Amino acid sequence: MKRLLVIGASVLQVPAIRRAKEMGLYVAVADFNPNAVGIPLADEYYNVSTIDEEGVYQAAKDFGADGIMTLATDMPMRALAYACGKLGLVGLAYDSSVKATDKGEMIKTFEAAGVEHPWYQIIPDGAKPAPGSYAFPLITKPTDNSGSRGVMLVHNEEELAAALSYSSENGRRGDVIMEEYMQGPEVSVEVMVTGGVPHVLQITDKLTTGAPHFVEMGHSQPSRLPEEAQAAIRDLASRAALSVGVENGPAHVEIILTKDGPKMVELGARMGGDCITTHLVPLSTGIDMVGNTIRIALGEEPDLTQKLHKGSAIRYFSVPCGVIRAIEGVEEARQVPGVQEITFVKQVGDTAGDIGSSTDRVGFVIAQADSAQEAVRVCEQAMERVHIEIEQV
Repeated sequence: MKRLLVIGASVLQVPAIRRAKEMGLYVAVADFNPNAVGIPLADEYYNVSTIDEEGVYQAAKDFGADGIMTLATDMPMRALAYACGKLGLVGLAYDSSVKATDKGEMIKTFEAAGVEHPWYQIIPDGAKPAPGSYAFPLITKPTDNSGSRGVMLVHNEEELAAALSYSSENGRRGDVIMEEYMQGPEVSVEVMVTGGVPHVLQITDKLTTGAPHFVEMGHSQPSRLPEEAQAAIRDLASRAALSVGVENGPAHVEIILTKDGPKMVELGARMGGDCITTHLVPLSTGIDMVGNTIRIALGEEPDLTQKLHKGSAIRYFSVPCGVIRAIEGVEEARQVPGVQEITFVKQVGDTAGDIGSSTDRVGFVIAQADSAQEAVRVCEQAMERVHIEIEQV
């Protein structure tokens, strides 16, 4: 029985833990939180932080891991790469894990490799940009965070100081990247690289809150962009993944189709979050991304054959700010044909606030249909049947 170490045991990692058990693997999880929801699903538990490189390595060594993986979060990637390197397991090289988790290093890598990207400027913590070295509108964001945390659209000089401070406070080191405000349809691309060869599995159309924080509120597959645009996007995503050094494993690539063609936003050298890779890709293509990521981590061959040609979508509930007093109509909504899942991450008694990052969202609906457009319509029909009572404060 092969042994798999999953870094993290939060709700994000539950699909990996469950899939590994279904595959007949002996599974351990590493997480600093002894109450993490995924721990009871695993065979063994290591009380170690997901960003503790030496701690994760020691856990993997003690466990005798044949493979190590995580999904949907950048935080553990350096620890994963460190442990895989020390133990000779399949995984991201440590240098590549830095490029894939530091937005400053990432965009410099894109520049060196000729991968299309926005203009940018990296502002060290406490520093100020040189006058005349940038143009409005622009985006500021921390170099070392994810989930739209610390992202701000800036229109003029009067807004810049506050935006730099906001982005810096939402990072761990405090460094900020300023870059071109790219406009156009935004997509994410799910890539699986095997033996240095990238395979684009699916392109996802995105729906965001827009300015100022651009938090994602929906995704649908397959993309409805023209085929010529999709071909350019597939090419860019593949080159971007290879540029940071992904040789065996997944990449979640975010791109904006500007008037000058597709340009990179950023990428993660791991499976994407927001249920894109755990739910939407399997529902639209029949490709088991979680299982394939596990197989690659174990040194096995993945099965990337497309088995379905369906549409899939996720939509997040949007509610006013206030205390959630009731959530009704969920069972009725689940009866809408095509609905696959309805989940709430905030419950009665919790406070719903302004959506400044992905952690502020209340819940979601996932659907499958014959097309992306129809899958979105199924989500919307289900959401219309759900009543979320909010007491505004």
